[in-house]
Amino acid sequence: MEENRRKMSSLQLCCFLVIGCLVSTIYASSDAIFYESFDESFEGSWIVSEKEDYSGEWKHSKSEGHDDYGLLVSEKARKYAIVKELEKPVELKDGTVVLQFEVRLQNGLECGGAYLKYLRPQEAGWTAKGFDNESPYSIMFGPDKCGATNKVHFILKHKNPKSGEYVEHHLKFPPSVPSDKLTHVYTAILKPDNEVRILVDGEEKKKANFLSGDDFEPALIPDKTIPDPEDKKPEDWDERAKIPDPEATKPEDWDEDAPMDILDEEAEKPEGWLEDEPEEVDDPEAVKPEDWDDEEDGEWEAPKIDNPKCEAAPGCGEWKRPLKRNPAYKGKWHAPLIDNPAYKGIWKPRDIPNPDYFELETPNFEPIAAIGIEIWTMQDGILFDNVLIASDEKTAETIRETTWKPKFKVEEEKHKAEEQEAGFDGLKGIQKAVFDVLYKIADLPFLGDHKVKVLELIEKAEKQPNITIGVIVSIVVVIFSVLLKLLFGGKKATPKVTVAEPAKKEEGESSNTGAAAAAEEEEKNDEQNEDAAAPRRRTRRDI
Repeated sequence: MEENRRKMSSLQLCCFLVIGCLVSTIYASSDAIFYESFDESFEGSWIVSEKEDYSGEWKHSKSEGHDDYGLLVSEKARKYAIVKELEKPVELKDGTVVLQFEVRLQNGLECGGAYLKYLRPQEAGWTAKGFDNESPYSIMFGPDKCGATNKVHFILKHKNPKSGEYVEHHLKFPPSVPSDKLTHVYTAILKPDNEVRILVDGEEKKKANFLSGDDFEPALIPDKTIPDPEDKKPEDWDERAKIPDPEATKPEDWDEDAPMDILDEEAEKPEGWLEDEPEEVDDPEAVKPEDWDDEEDGEWEAPKIDNPKCEAAPGCGEWKRPLKRNPAYKGKWHAPLIDNPAYKGIWKPRDIPNPDYFELETPNFEPIAAIGIEIWTMQDGILFDNVLIASDEKTAETIRETTWKPKFKVEEEKHKAEEQEAGFDGLKGIQKAVFDVLYKIADLPFLGDHKVKVLELIEKAEKQPNITIGVIVSIVVVIFSVLLKLLFGGKKATPKVTVAEPAKKEEGESSNTGAAAAAEEEEKNDEQNEDAAAPRRRTRRDI
C-alpha cells in the first residue's frame, strides 16, 4: 500500500512539472483569447457581487490531493456570484470560438449548479458589483443537477430580430453530469457553420445546429405558418368517426337484468369438509400477561391462530355454494357502431403566415464581455479551474491534456486504490460501469420527455446500489414502451415504474437485488391488504 502511495506522489510531481512548463505556452498562444488558471489569488481580478442575496464565500483553494489551485465554493446552502471582466469583448459571429472550464464536485452534487455565464457588454444594463441572476448573458454553459434535473446546460440567449426581445433557447437532450467526485472538463465548440459541439472530458457528447428546431427549444427560427387564432370550428362540424346504428334495435331475448354470476347448483360440498370446526381457534400456547389488570384492561382473551385441523381438510366452517358465470348474462345493450356519414375529420384551424417569422443565416450572437459564476447550491466543495476562451480547438485540447488529464489520472488512481483498500474493487468497478452505461442510455434522443424519469431511477439506484437490477428492468420497460409507440404510433400510457425500497437486512444477511426487493414489497402489500380486509383479532375487550 505504501508503495502505491509513493508511486502516486511521484506521478503527481511529474504531472505538475509538465503543467508548469506548459502554462507559459498557453498564455503565449494567440489562440487563447482568455485563460484563468487561478494559480494566483482571484482577489482584485474577479469581482464578488455585493448583492445581499449572494452571501456565499469564495475561496482561493487547492484541489483536494493536488498542489493546483482553483476557485472554491466554500459553504453549503448559499447563493454565489462572481464575475471577471474581459479586456476586450469576444465576438462570436466570426470563426470558431471554444468555451472550456474544469469543475470538481469534491463533495458530490445533490442539488445545485456549477455552470458559467458568458455575459453581454455592460451597456446591456449590469455592473460587476451588482451581478445577479438578472444580469444579461449571451451563453450559459455547464453542469446543473437537482431532483429531476441532471444536465450539462447549453443555453443561448438570442435577440429576436422582429420583436427585439431576448429569448432563451435551450439545447435539447443535453448530456448528463458525471456522477463521481473527480475533476471533469466541459467544452463547447461554436463553429461558423452554425454547429455547436459539447464535449465532456474531451469526448463529444452532443452535436447540434443552432438553426435546427430539432436541436433547440424553442427554435431560433419560428415556423413559417401558424394556426389562425381567429379561426373557429363550425357548429355543424362532426368529428365522430363512428356513431351508434340508428336502425339497430335490441333483440327480444336480450335480458339486461340478468346477473353476471349465479349460484352453481351442481356444486357439492367437498368430502371431508369440517363444517363444525371454526377457521380460527384460541392460541393454546398463549399466556395471560402477569401485569394484565382485568378491571383496567378488560377480560383477557387469547389471540387467535389458524385452526390446525383445517390444514389437512378441504375447508372449515359453514360451506356455501360457490358462484359461477351466468350463461344468460349479456349486460347493457348498446347499438353497434357504424361509419358516420357526416364525419369530417378532426377539426383544426387553418394555417396562416406567421407574422413573427424571419429568416436567419447565422444566429445574432451577442459579444461576450465578461465571465460570471452565478449559482445556488446545497453543496460546498465545488472547485472551478482553468477557464478558457479560445479561437482554436487545438488550444483547448492542449490545455485538457496538460492541466486536466494529469489531475484526473491521479484522482482516478487514488479512487481505485481507496476502493481496493475498502474491499470494493470488483463489485464497485462493475457498478460504476453499469451506471456509466445507464447515463449514456438516458442521453438517447428518442427517449424525449422520458429522460427525466430514467434519470430519477438512476439517481435512486446510485444511492441504493442493491436495487440496481430492479432499476435496469424498469428502464428496459420504459425504453420498450417508447419503441412500441415509435413503431406503431398511437397514444400509449406511460408504464408506471416503481422501484421498491430495499428491506432492512439482518446482520450477516446478503443484500436483496432490486427485483427481489420489489417482490418482497409486493408480498408485504398483499399481507397488509389481507389484514385490512380481515376482522381484527382482539387480545382484550374494549372497556
